[in-house]
Amino acid sequence: MKKVRLFINQNDFSKTVAEELTTLLCHHNFEIDDKNYEIAISIGGDGAFLRMVKETHFDPSIYYIGIHTGTLGFLPEVLPNELEEFVSYLEHGDYKVNEIGVLETTVYGKTKKKFVALNDIVVRDKELNSLALNVKLEGELLEKFKGDGMLISTSIGSTAYNLSFGGSMVYFKLHTLQLTPIAPFNSSSYRNLQNSIVMPEYVSIDLEPDTKKDLIITVDGENHEIKEVTKISSKVGDKKIKRLRYHNVPFGTVIREKFLR
Repeated sequence: MKKVRLFINQNDFSKTVAEELTTLLCHHNFEIDDKNYEIAISIGGDGAFLRMVKETHFDPSIYYIGIHTGTLGFLPEVLPNELEEFVSYLEHGDYKVNEIGVLETTVYGKTKKKFVALNDIVVRDKELNSLALNVKLEGELLEKFKGDGMLISTSIGSTAYNLSFGGSMVYFKLHTLQLTPIAPFNSSSYRNLQNSIVMPEYVSIDLEPDTKKDLIITVDGENHEIKEVTKISSKVGDKKIKRLRYHNVPFGTVIREKFLR
């Protein structure tokens, strides 16, 4: 693999790192090609990595990796002071590849829309009022939910927005889906699960509003307003993306460095 495309955050530090990386890649006989490439490299934080994957349409033939020039980042692994080692690692093929499942969501509303996400989707009322949902797992009713909304995350996304609502961090080698309630009601009138549920990634999740609702569906941080929604169906499909792994850092070390230092 010798053809590379860079996806660069538009700040001075990321641009400087991109210039240094470009020089090193060319010195090691790699070619920067924005049209026909086998390796995609983001330079930024998690947002840059997500934008890269989205812009390339979650292409299963591309190998993805990130240079970390952002703040708190789980997806980009390579540090700016490791560029020479990293390029040598690419040149000699001394890497591992993880396949990551992609969350596929279909929203049935006034028009049917399909979305793909690497991290998560969030379902909320358009006016941010409370939302009533019939929650189904594999077609069977789990609960009649009442609250501010619902979040569905992948294993990769478990350490993202999911954490803000009290969801669980999932070990990165597990392939799961997680259903996390957002401010669920709990009273004599409404009994809701207060915690997230972690399940295998092959489980299908359906969220059905009690009546047609105008909703905001947030897909990896990007908001979409959809009118007259009757059902949201999510599952991890057959498509997988390839993520190059540069560091073999234990999960506990990652959590300690990102959250406990």
